[in-house]
Amino acid sequence: MKRAWMLAAIAAFALTGAAEAKTLKWGAAREIASLDPYSYGDTFTLSVLNHVYEGLVRYTGDLKIEPALAESWETVSPTVWRFKLRQGVKFHNGNPFTADDVVASLERVTNDASPLKGNLPAYKSSKKIDDYTVEIEVNGPYPLLLNDLTNIFIFNKAWLVANNSLLPTDSGKGVKGYATDNANGTGPFIVESRRADAKTVYVKNPNWWDKPQHNIDTIEFLPIASASTRVAALLSGEIDFTNVAPLQDLPRLSASPEVKVLQTNELRTVIFALNLKDTLFESDVKDKNPLKDIRVREALYRAIDIDAVQKRAMRGLSRNTGALIAPAIPGYEPSQDVRLPFDLDGAKKLLAAAGYPNGFSFQMNCQSDGLVNEEEFCQAVASMWSRAGLRPNLSLGPRSQQTPKRVKGEFDVISFGWANEPMIDAYSILIQVMRSKSGSGGVFNWGNWGDPRIDALIDKAGVELDNSKRIPMMMEALKIAKTEHLFIPLHQQPMAWAMRNTVAATVQASDNKPRLWLTTMK
Repeated sequence: MKRAWMLAAIAAFALTGAAEAKTLKWGAAREIASLDPYSYGDTFTLSVLNHVYEGLVRYTGDLKIEPALAESWETVSPTVWRFKLRQGVKFHNGNPFTADDVVASLERVTNDASPLKGNLPAYKSSKKIDDYTVEIEVNGPYPLLLNDLTNIFIFNKAWLVANNSLLPTDSGKGVKGYATDNANGTGPFIVESRRADAKTVYVKNPNWWDKPQHNIDTIEFLPIASASTRVAALLSGEIDFTNVAPLQDLPRLSASPEVKVLQTNELRTVIFALNLKDTLFESDVKDKNPLKDIRVREALYRAIDIDAVQKRAMRGLSRNTGALIAPAIPGYEPSQDVRLPFDLDGAKKLLAAAGYPNGFSFQMNCQSDGLVNEEEFCQAVASMWSRAGLRPNLSLGPRSQQTPKRVKGEFDVISFGWANEPMIDAYSILIQVMRSKSGSGGVFNWGNWGDPRIDALIDKAGVELDNSKRIPMMMEALKIAKTEHLFIPLHQQPMAWAMRNTVAATVQASDNKPRLWLTTMK
């Protein structure tokens, strides 16, 4: 069956004529975690798979919510939403899209073993009313269900059953299944072939329900981890587009008449998150955890010369921040966006007052293929902490190596970025990262950094429909986290895309998600 529908898609592609075929070669900085969008809460993986899978609703290029697989919705009670589904939609294997698919997908993504369950924190249950009507019940009045659903992609239930895949996979824990390497969505592109870490080929879905704005027939997704290789490939024409143009190479790329650069700051805020368990993971202090002392956390903060980090590691393109969320995120408060000043002597005095005049050792977990210039800013900060008398042991490695350690809590300090997607709301970082682990809360709370005061505010904000009351609650929770230095803010991450003149137009939104169904080629 799979071969039959793939051949049909290829045949439809061939009818366009070889001379007219448009192939976009996408040079990405890394591979996606899996073809299963529920396998890990990774924004980049979800953005790539959104070309294959779709949700009930979606964000437009200017981040407004619009209908997708659901045509309309209404609230039938404070805790029940009713969705009218789009009729006539087909999955890539030809199966019709119905309410059964929605219910099965929601049960799969909210399963206790799902790494993505935190993306639906208020979900309680769902039920089929008829073939094209579904009701979703939340655990209380909840204002952000539509935001959440933009990243909950819908699977075909029959396909899941046939391939023993009703349960989610987990790439962070190495749990694989049929959906890890196979896909069957409703989206604008079909997975034609895949060689992980080499090339994945997507072909246009000729039966997509929506009216395509793109003219792309084939996308070749090419993970190119080396920044220099990626730049060389773009300049030579081996690739047409990259969503991660290296900051240090932007002047060179901009100077090429055949390349266009799009650069701005994205929603993602970069911070350091700390191990606040009873003991450190790797340290010469064995009987306690120095990071649980607020004076030590403040010392780490004050020892960072953020201007030097911005100028050298980030090439002057990041936006220094004292806040834990970006200005565009509801819940942002300008008064919180003020950093502690760089004060090396003050940092040393704080360490001495806390009982560590000679510092202590700890493990610092950073990724070589994660955040923008992550390796460089981690090395810079490690050096700054060393000058304060601390002894950071910098562990650098690819996401595939570092993520399992983070999930298991095997770290003392980690570099961490959060874009508050898909919610585009501070409740995202509050419920998924800052809240103590409980149910769907605290899925990314890897370092035991919960606080009862923050938990209480999060729980109240999660059921408050009045934004004039809800947003101040979130601001207060973020203020506590800031005052306690539970996290050390660094910057709002820059984003730079680059494309050859073979790409006529594309849409760059601040969520840093390529939407190639809105892209045209010459």
